[in-house]
Amino acid sequence: MHIIDYIIFVVYMLAMLGVGLYFFNKNKTAEDFYVSGRNMSSWHIGLSVVATDVGGGFSIGLGGLGFTMGISGSWMLFTGLLGAWLSAVFLIPKVSQLGHKYKFFTFPQIFGHFYNGKVALLAGIISAIGYIGFTSSQVLAGAKLASATIDGLNIQTALIVMGVIAVAYTSIGGLKAVIYTDTIQWLILIGGLVFIGIPVAYNAVGGYDAIKETLDPKYLSLTNVTWYQLLNWSVTIIPIWFVGMTLYQRIYASKGEKEAKKAWIIAGVFEWPIMAFMGVILGMLAKVAATKGMFDGITDAASMDSEMGLPILLATILPIGLMGLMLSSYFSAILSTADSCLMAASGNIVTDIIAKFSKKELTHKKELQLSQIVTLLVGIFAILLASQMQNVLELMLYSYAFMVSGLFIPVLGALFWKKSHPIAAFWSMLFGGATTILLIITENKLPLGIKLPEHLDANIYGISISLLLFVTISIYHHNKKEKQNGIQNN
Repeated sequence: MHIIDYIIFVVYMLAMLGVGLYFFNKNKTAEDFYVSGRNMSSWHIGLSVVATDVGGGFSIGLGGLGFTMGISGSWMLFTGLLGAWLSAVFLIPKVSQLGHKYKFFTFPQIFGHFYNGKVALLAGIISAIGYIGFTSSQVLAGAKLASATIDGLNIQTALIVMGVIAVAYTSIGGLKAVIYTDTIQWLILIGGLVFIGIPVAYNAVGGYDAIKETLDPKYLSLTNVTWYQLLNWSVTIIPIWFVGMTLYQRIYASKGEKEAKKAWIIAGVFEWPIMAFMGVILGMLAKVAATKGMFDGITDAASMDSEMGLPILLATILPIGLMGLMLSSYFSAILSTADSCLMAASGNIVTDIIAKFSKKELTHKKELQLSQIVTLLVGIFAILLASQMQNVLELMLYSYAFMVSGLFIPVLGALFWKKSHPIAAFWSMLFGGATTILLIITENKLPLGIKLPEHLDANIYGISISLLLFVTISIYHHNKKEKQNGIQNN
C-alpha cells in the first residue's frame, strides 16, 4: 500500500473513533447505552441491521463461497431475506410492544417475562457465549483482510489493531454510536463495491470472456448448490432473526412497531439480492485471477485459503488511493458487525447475568460505567479467542448454531404456544445447545461410535432435541396442571 492509502485508511478509522467520542457524553443511562433512548428511525435501524447481519464475516465469507462455488453461494443470504421478513410479520408485533412497555434492554428479558428468572439467566449465558464467538469472527475477518493487503503486517498484529479500534468506540459510545457508524459504514461498503471493487476487478481479470474461459460453467449457475447446503443455511440463519440479541436491541431502539417492521423489510432487500451477489461475484473474480496466475509470487493459488482470495485480489489490482478507499469499505463492514455483537454480549452479561446476582441497586451513572467496563473486557476476550481460530465463516456459523439450537424453540413457544412451561424451556435450551456443541466437537459423530449423516449441520440435531424436549415436558406439565385443577374442582 502507498502512503496515500494509509492516510485514507487512518483518517477513516479516526472518524469512527470520533463518532464514539461524540456520543460518549450523550449517554446518561444504560438505556441510552444499550437501546439508544428508543427513538431511532427505520432507515438508520434498517441499515444498521443489514450492516450487522451481513457485515465483515459474511463479506469475507461470501467472497470465499464465490471463490469455491460461484454465484450459487448467494443463496446463503437468501435465507437472511426470508428470516428478516418472517420476523417482521410474526416477531416484531409482539416484541416491540413488550419492549417499550416493560423497558427491556435484552432478548433474554423476554424469557424472564414469559417463563422465569432462571430461564432468562440461562438464555443470557447462551446468548453471551454465542455473541462473544461472533465478535471474534468479525475481528478475525478484519485481521485476514489487513494482513493480506498491508505489507509486513502479520495476522496476530492485525487482530490487535482491529480489535482495539472496534472495542474502543463501542465501549465509549454505546448503541447510538454503533447504529450511526453502521449507517456510515454500510454506505461506504456499498459505494466501494459498486464503484470500485467490482468494476476494477472485472476489467483486471479480462471481462466476461475471460471469466467464461477460465471457470467451470457451474460457477455461473444458480443451481451449483446441494439440498443439504440450502437446508443447513436455512436452519442456521433464518432462526437467528428470532433469537439474535443485536436484533432485539434494534427493535427496542426503534420508535415503534411500524418503524421496526419497515427497517426489517429494508434490511432483507439489501441482504438479497444486493449484498449477496456483490460478495460472491468478487469472490468469483478472485478465483479467475488466481487461476490465471495473477497471484503468482504472492501465494500458492492451488492451496490458498478461499477466504483470502478476495483480499489478495484487491491488494493486487487496485491503484494508489483506491486501495485505501476499498480497504476502508471492507473494514466498514467488519466493524459494523463486530461493534453490534460486542454490544449484544455486553448487554447479556450486564443485564441478564450480573444483574441477577447483584443485590445492590446501581445508580444510572454506575450502571453506565459498569456497561462500558464490561464491553471493554468482553472485547479483549473476543480478540484472544479470534487469535486461536482460522476460518471466519466457520467460527461465525458455529456461533450462530449454538445460539439457534438453544434459544429458537423456547422463544417460539413463549410467543406462540400457550402450553409452554418454564421447566421445558430450561431443559430444551440446555440440551439443544449442548447437543450442537457436542456434535461440532466430535465432528457430527456421537461418542458411542454412532455415525450421523455427514452433510447435515449439527444445528439440525440440536434444534430437534430442543423441540422434542420442549414439547414433551410442556405437555406433561400442562396435563399435570389440568389433572390437579380437575381434582380441586371435584
